[in-house]
Amino acid sequence: MTRRSCAIYATGIVCAHLLIVGIALVVAQVFQTMIHSRLKKEITLTEKSQVFESWKNPPPPVYMEYYFFNVTNPEVFLAGGKAAVKQIGPYTYREYRPRKNVTFLENGTKLYALNPKTFVFVPEKSAGDPEVDIIRTVNIPFVAIMNELNSYSFILRTLVSMYINSLGVEVFMTRTVHEVLWGFKDPLLSKVHSMKPDVDEYFGLMWKKNGTHEGEFVFHTGEENYLDYGKIDTWNGLREMSWWSSNQSNMINGTDGAVFHPLINRNELLYIFAADLCRSIHLAYVEDVEVKGIQAYRFAPPNDVLMNPKDNPTNAGFCVPAGDCLGTGVLKVSVCREGAPIVVSFPHFYQADPLYINAVDGLNPNKEEHETYLDLQPTTGVPIRACKRAQLNIILKRVQGFPKTKFINETIFPIMFVNETATIDDNSASQMRTLLLIVTLVSNFPVLIVGLGIILLLVLVVLFCRNRQKKNEVKRIDFTEAFHSFTTVKDDTAYTQVSDKPDEPSETPANQPMRNGSYIAMSPVEAQKC
Repeated sequence: MTRRSCAIYATGIVCAHLLIVGIALVVAQVFQTMIHSRLKKEITLTEKSQVFESWKNPPPPVYMEYYFFNVTNPEVFLAGGKAAVKQIGPYTYREYRPRKNVTFLENGTKLYALNPKTFVFVPEKSAGDPEVDIIRTVNIPFVAIMNELNSYSFILRTLVSMYINSLGVEVFMTRTVHEVLWGFKDPLLSKVHSMKPDVDEYFGLMWKKNGTHEGEFVFHTGEENYLDYGKIDTWNGLREMSWWSSNQSNMINGTDGAVFHPLINRNELLYIFAADLCRSIHLAYVEDVEVKGIQAYRFAPPNDVLMNPKDNPTNAGFCVPAGDCLGTGVLKVSVCREGAPIVVSFPHFYQADPLYINAVDGLNPNKEEHETYLDLQPTTGVPIRACKRAQLNIILKRVQGFPKTKFINETIFPIMFVNETATIDDNSASQMRTLLLIVTLVSNFPVLIVGLGIILLLVLVVLFCRNRQKKNEVKRIDFTEAFHSFTTVKDDTAYTQVSDKPDEPSETPANQPMRNGSYIAMSPVEAQKC
């Protein structure tokens, strides 16, 4: 057996083994199952886990962009006309949110933690100076007091209204952005505080929220079930709330939005509990996106999250009291926030009933600027980019006994909205790309084996064809040489014709013997020159 034949046989054997093993591994999904099993064990909130430290101290910077609606025609609105607002901002703050007092519970299957948030102003990302810029907005303390007195007698409301007028308090107030956001001493609340000390005399949309937390959380670590990774077990000791009018609405579902279980698919709904909204919301898959070279799934709240209960009956539980419902796109959260009739929505009433959008001039909802979304790496469940957008509104309407409101048309009035953004940092993105490359290579190793087997198969075909061609050439050369030898003999030999006649006596030389029969005489001749 020649070396060429040995090479062909060896290539064929290796090729067959590679194809058989590779196809078997692809069908059985051995490596993919092994990787998935590894991810389920590694991505947990345990001290040995690689993701635990980043969960305690999230590396991506979080920015809070605050936009305010400056009222440009308060007199027109108070006289019964349509309000007009102009958006100003953003006023951007860097948010720091380390986990504190982390304690493992129940043999490491659960985790207690606080999540205090601290805000630092970032002037280079802001449109102005919050301590200098002035805005005109709704006097929320005044509206809160009117709302509290709405159930009292008309005479009492009238007396309180007269007293408020003597203080010079109006329906709209003019303050700096910093005061409206972080608090100021309100003259009306100061009077109430003197009579009821439990009422704070300071007011601000973010008053007492810088350096504080949203409650005590207990999370599942994912040690028992990877699908429970990061899910909230209790909030402030509660497994469900009591503010809403149905058990389903009171459920605390999902995570706090910081982590999600690995191996996410496009068909599932992801749940987030938003303490500032006093409820859980769900996100649905929208599209595939790419962030810093990392493939991700984009999830966003679908239209039915804030849909009117007539169109989505499951939202009936968010009507308090039962049956007292607002339209599509808005949610009254005053049930969990005592005082003013606060309503939340997406910015500029995005996805809301056109009734609310058209009630105020200066609103322009659009998906690019006002949609809330979350981009998740599906293999690890890590948020790559997040954008949470929410708007704070207040219900303004006529209240008998308060003459300043007698001409007001009931309006859900926009106050401000916040754009909370976070994107994975470059260092974490580089580590993520490396991890995903390793996962991809290991998961597709059987495919690589099959690919190598196919390449060897092609090599085998080429070797076989060349070997066959070589044999044909050898046979052709042998035949040519034989034919050449034959023609050479013909050229070197002269043939004499055979006589068919009977022998006749003839004169023969004396020295030549007589021969009987026909014969062929061959005599050498000189070869002809070509």
